[in-house]
Amino acid sequence: MRIYEPPLDDIRFVLEHVLELPAQWATMPALADYDADIARQVVQEAGRFTAGILAPLNATGDHQGCTWEHGEVRTPDGFAEAYRAYVEGGWPALACEPAWGGQGLPHAVNAALVEMISASNHAWGMYPGLLHGAYACLLENGSEALKQQFLPRMVSGEWLCTMCLTEPQAGSDLGLIRTHAVALDDGRFTLSGTKIFVSGGEHDLTDNILHLVLARLPDAPPGPKGLSLFLVPKYLPDAIGTTRNGVTCDGIESKMGIKGSATCTMRLENAIGWLVGDANQGLAAMFVMMNAARLHVGLQGVGHADACYRHALRYASERLQGRLPGSSATTSLLTHPAMQQSLLAQRCAAEGARMLAYGAAQQIDIAEHHPDPGIRASAHEALGLLTPVVKAWCSETGFKVASAALQVFGGHGYVAETGAEQSVRDSRISMIYEGTNEIQAIDLVVRKVVADGGRAYSALLDEIAAECESAGFAERGQADILAEHLAVSRARLPDILDLSGRDKLYAYRIADDFLAATALLCLGRWWLRTLKVVRGTPGLDPALVRAKDVTACYFFDFELAQKRFLDHRLHMARTPMTTFDVSQH
Repeated sequence: MRIYEPPLDDIRFVLEHVLELPAQWATMPALADYDADIARQVVQEAGRFTAGILAPLNATGDHQGCTWEHGEVRTPDGFAEAYRAYVEGGWPALACEPAWGGQGLPHAVNAALVEMISASNHAWGMYPGLLHGAYACLLENGSEALKQQFLPRMVSGEWLCTMCLTEPQAGSDLGLIRTHAVALDDGRFTLSGTKIFVSGGEHDLTDNILHLVLARLPDAPPGPKGLSLFLVPKYLPDAIGTTRNGVTCDGIESKMGIKGSATCTMRLENAIGWLVGDANQGLAAMFVMMNAARLHVGLQGVGHADACYRHALRYASERLQGRLPGSSATTSLLTHPAMQQSLLAQRCAAEGARMLAYGAAQQIDIAEHHPDPGIRASAHEALGLLTPVVKAWCSETGFKVASAALQVFGGHGYVAETGAEQSVRDSRISMIYEGTNEIQAIDLVVRKVVADGGRAYSALLDEIAAECESAGFAERGQADILAEHLAVSRARLPDILDLSGRDKLYAYRIADDFLAATALLCLGRWWLRTLKVVRGTPGLDPALVRAKDVTACYFFDFELAQKRFLDHRLHMARTPMTTFDVSQH
């Protein structure tokens, strides 16, 4: 059976030494009261909550799933009680503003909480998973009256939230949305339509559920520019618990994984709602929520990768199987070179993904709280560039490590008893929802690189170059390897911009490879920083130092070499591929 062990030492290492966050918090008045000791306490308590309360419900939640009857959804045994404990512990308010009842902790610390929730019980984590994004959306776009009425109950976790975008005919192309809204005389609106794939659209964890719904006003222009965003509660706030709004759950999906999460079809029939932001600007408002959710999806990948690696490592250490050449004694799986290489690759992937995701969370704190407006603006720009990379790379990493970890178990991994197969099923969805990974890659190239002439991307390359230049003698070899890859990407950027202007499909052809190459450069930066820390910081745990040094060297010796292959593919994509004709067999 899978046992969840929170990676507290590794999380603290990234927060305190790689990102050096406590020193950075001290420069921001809003975060100056938080230091390493407070962060350690929060992380430790989060580990205790996830390991002690959420993890024991993971397998049972997968086995039971959710049940639907007459529009009502019942979650697996223990889920509602766990959510009450979550609220009582103050976890929903962790990174929310104190003005609305939040604790105001750094987003990087909240990232650790999200990782551990996802690692211990991904399905349960889907219910509060959109809460912070909805809070951020309403905080930025809601009227003062809406914020006063709804934000405190969102921050406290008293009410949970959903994101209602997808419709049967409108998946990734939201411009095809048909749900319509009609204005009432009192400033409210009625909404009618059907939404599918709504995570937590109905459940028994909270008394009320707030739905953020994209819909179209009667005079709206066609396509995505004609969408508006509305807040539609399950129960109307003038009579909570007695007056049901026109929102009904027509059923839940039978899914491959995250079976304890209710994925609902929601029907709106003259449901009362309030406009969030300006009319016909709903997509821009919703993207505030979606971008927050995309970072959380990346952290889901981190959680799966770390938990699956540790599960496989424990099994490989205990499982006696086979003999090494020249020996008659049965040995553990861990002594076999194939298992050692697989487990080292898993560890490298999980720890690299954590640094990548936490680094993005660090940019949120800078963008929101740094006293220098110029630095805030640069951090906001960097976050926009990193968000699709974190979502796509980390979610793919979670699935790949889950699959590799199952292979360590062999046949025992393919049966339900060990829990390895559940992780493979659960982790796969992260590559699909909140914008498929292919869409993330297109967003990176088309909207974040080509759109501004490569300015933000060049700034990212400059930061990585500065990391290489500051390397000491002990890390010079790895720094030179990274600098060589960096030079190739820098030299190719003008060509990418030029070709994208002349060939409208070029950026789309290179998107996936470009994102992967960008992720490897970012990972190289963090692994180089790791080497600097473990080779230049006295007093660190010797075992941790050895493990980080070995893993970092593995990245530079093996994983970073993938970028040469990606660079070749980027070069070959200059020539359009032959159009695939489905009539040809």
